[in-house]
Amino acid sequence: MKATVPIPACLGDHEALAAQQLDAAAWAYFQGGAADEITLRENRQAWQRLTLNARVLRPLAGGHTCVSLLGRTLAHPILVAPMAHQRLAHPDGELATALAAAALGAGLVLSTQASTLLEDVAPLVLGEAARGPLWFQLYIQPDRAFTRDLVQRAEAAGYEALVLTVDAPVSGVRDQERRHAFALPPGIGSVNLLGLSSPRPAALQPGQSALFDDLLTHAPTWDDVAWLRSITRLPLLLKGITHPADALLALEHGAAGVIVSNHGGRTLDTLPATAELLPPVVDVVDGRIPVLVDGGIRRGTDVLKAMALGASAVLVGRPVMHGLAHGGAQGVAHVLRLLRDELEIAMALSGCRELATAAEVLHQPVTSRAGIRRTHSI
Repeated sequence: MKATVPIPACLGDHEALAAQQLDAAAWAYFQGGAADEITLRENRQAWQRLTLNARVLRPLAGGHTCVSLLGRTLAHPILVAPMAHQRLAHPDGELATALAAAALGAGLVLSTQASTLLEDVAPLVLGEAARGPLWFQLYIQPDRAFTRDLVQRAEAAGYEALVLTVDAPVSGVRDQERRHAFALPPGIGSVNLLGLSSPRPAALQPGQSALFDDLLTHAPTWDDVAWLRSITRLPLLLKGITHPADALLALEHGAAGVIVSNHGGRTLDTLPATAELLPPVVDVVDGRIPVLVDGGIRRGTDVLKAMALGASAVLVGRPVMHGLAHGGAQGVAHVLRLLRDELEIAMALSGCRELATAAEVLHQPVTSRAGIRRTHSI
């Protein structure tokens, strides 16, 4: 008999409860990473290796977790990352996640590969007065006309920004999924992509690659970023930036923000942890656009460390799925509540009254190229 967790007290407890709820194939899909899962593990361990300093006897009354992001003041810097096929975890899927995120003031980024129509999710968020931002994550499809229609649907439904995922022209080497022969069950699929036709396979010559000479001929490039900017009025953020040079290119192409992400360790294994990738990107961006980060965040102290390293906000993925899998909307809400409560406690115990001064609480403060201690402006 599997051990039970009576009352989840932390995100790890939610993970244990989700493991009891999901079958092996679904668990491999949600929990697994690429190849040897080195990046998957490093994402968590890198945040743990960072240490905090504590200042005492500072005035803390009136402290807050508010941040400014794309012209809005948010109650806290926690957003729900885009995750596909959430109805695989719970029958209510994205609807439950949206309700919980809106009620807890967390931003929501809905996946292109959601198992619920984007038009059905949006009203659950937009109707909540204290909600966070509502964004739509986009994969550019080989059929650019279909992509344009998808963008127009998101605009019409009330989504406030587009999040273009740029780090997955192909899927990673997902050993766990293959071992469990993972396949979506009947009735669950990418409903927002219905009607999309697949490109006709190329007639390959001897020695040609089905990947490089067929599939990747449709992969997006920086030209497609420029095209996407030209067809939408929405701000565009690029998710999957890991190299400072690409952050500069994002600026040149008019991105409204970048998200430092290694796809949760699900694409290219042995990429560095996002905690290590974040500071160089923050340096080159130099405050011109927001820099967000995801990957491995499991504690409020992790959120505080991310803000101390210069992030404007964080995105959380798997823990939200854990809460959804065993508790539906209530489980998601509890995960988000725990993270915010832990963030406030970490701030209070380190003498950090507001996130604008978060850089002061790192044990070894990060400095910019000019040698000036970096702070986070709200």
